[in-house]
Amino acid sequence: MGGSSPCASCKLLRRRCAKDCIFAPYFPSDEPHKFAIVHKVFGASNVSKMLQELPILQRADAVSSLVYEANARVRDPVYGCVGAISYLKNQISQLQMQLAVAQTEILCIQMQQQESALPTQIHQDDCKPFLLANNNNLDSISQYLNFASSSNVIQDPADLKRESFWT
Repeated sequence: MGGSSPCASCKLLRRRCAKDCIFAPYFPSDEPHKFAIVHKVFGASNVSKMLQELPILQRADAVSSLVYEANARVRDPVYGCVGAISYLKNQISQLQMQLAVAQTEILCIQMQQQESALPTQIHQDDCKPFLLANNNNLDSISQYLNFASSSNVIQDPADLKRESFWT
């Protein structure tokens, strides 16, 4: 930056901000938390080396990714953003299963409505084996759909904070 206000990196590291400071364009002085968390997880020297090795056009995206991963690592030191991804994949699986159950229920209701037109009677009991409305059955089936790698990861939504990883 070289001007009146040093970048967040130079402020935190308590050094003079040079005109060619590699951090200045990506860690402005009004967002000190971004550099602080990246520095805590990756170290200023490593971040500097990474940025110097990248073309200028890719540096902003790299900093954005570093900030995201650093926030994820602070929240979940073992899995980082992979823990959040695994949690979301698990949630998608469960929602797909609930959708399949709802579609099956709709099909059974449609079949019951058309029972007068069919020569053989369809009774409500005929649809029960297809309906998985019972949460216990839904939970036991969801265990078979989960990947082994995601079974150790965040299972409780309360464990995954609703805050953004970008801040």
